Amino acid sequence: MSLSPFHAKIDRTVRLFPWYGQLLSDAGIDRFAVRSIERLPLMTSELLERYYYSRELPYAEDGVVGRTTSYRTSGTSTNRRKTIFYSAEDENHYIRIKAELFRRIIEPAGASTALSDMGTGHAAGTALDVFARIGVAADSISFEQPIGRHLERLGTLRPHVLYTMPSILDRLLAAAEDDPAGYGLRSVLLVGEIAAPSWRRSVAERLGLHEERITDTYGSIEIGTIASYSHEHGRYLFAEGIKAEGISAEALGGGWEPLQDGESVLVLTSHVRELFPALRFVTYDVVRDLRPIRVDGKWRQSFEALVRRIGPELKHGEKISVYDIENVVYRHLREAHVAIHVRGNKLTVHIGSRSPVGAAVCESIERELAERIPEIGAMIRGGILEAIRVVPEEAAYDGPAIKRKKVFYD
Repeated sequence: MSLSPFHAKIDRTVRLFPWYGQLLSDAGIDRFAVRSIERLPLMTSELLERYYYSRELPYAEDGVVGRTTSYRTSGTSTNRRKTIFYSAEDENHYIRIKAELFRRIIEPAGASTALSDMGTGHAAGTALDVFARIGVAADSISFEQPIGRHLERLGTLRPHVLYTMPSILDRLLAAAEDDPAGYGLRSVLLVGEIAAPSWRRSVAERLGLHEERITDTYGSIEIGTIASYSHEHGRYLFAEGIKAEGISAEALGGGWEPLQDGESVLVLTSHVRELFPALRFVTYDVVRDLRPIRVDGKWRQSFEALVRRIGPELKHGEKISVYDIENVVYRHLREAHVAIHVRGNKLTVHIGSRSPVGAAVCESIERELAERIPEIGAMIRGGILEAIRVVPEEAAYDGPAIKRKKVFYD
């Protein structure tokens, strides 16, 4: 008897990740009898830290065909950087899905050349392959180059398409001495951080583009391409193979504060991801108005906006976690509370302590934070990322508070 796609996904996950099968067994869940995805456990950051991120080999090696690739990102509570694995099949799916998405976005602009200015990581490493698949001649520039070289390449290559992150684009526009519209861009593809509609409109105006030529895409290293903004529908539409759910913050446990009306924490299942247990993966991203809409006569899941994160990490060019930041702070101050604030694409760390937090201490913490993730440090030194600012907290220190272990979006 053949399995349904739902049960085939569960079966494949159990065979690749025996610990997931044990997890179901311990919870008294018969995977063959499950009829609803909501019966499966949430794949939280705590579970992934225990069974996946920090293990040398979190999957059953005999279940994998072909080459595997690993990517490292922000730290965890165990003070180790995460490792995320991709199989050859994962990479093929990723490039195919992203290439088709890019083709649909940039085809109306008649684009045939592109520049990838993406820092590091999976998206950066696969960008040229994605563009090559749709016949777009693409080049890239290293995150280690100073911002002047980035602008120089833009001016020399005059690409039709710029593929970049909002934080990098902010710095490019701020550093440009000439009119940015003179670069001749026809389309901008974004990924990596929140790109609010008002920000996108401002960027379009400065680049001399219609707003519809600035397109935000949304993905993660764990899942791959997740969604992209549809100017036609005014909403984000999910990519092929993604099943999306929205849950309350309270459903996660751990004392998260309730979300506002219409908001939910995004939970994803991917039917095209292999070497990651993508069954009810909790993204910790908060989305607004998650619901299906009619697109070309078919129902497709969508959301209005990506609002913020509630989890232990954030994106600043590359991922950096609350754990990374606190580890640095507590090397300088025995007792302190840390509040991380994000405004636009700028990151500020507010510190309160019984001991005075002087300018020298703040500067030392800033330097160490820049080097905590070496790629972030290189981009800050080169001027293509805003420096992480550390400022003393004005409120009186009242001891460490659990509620402060989160990111505040101002």
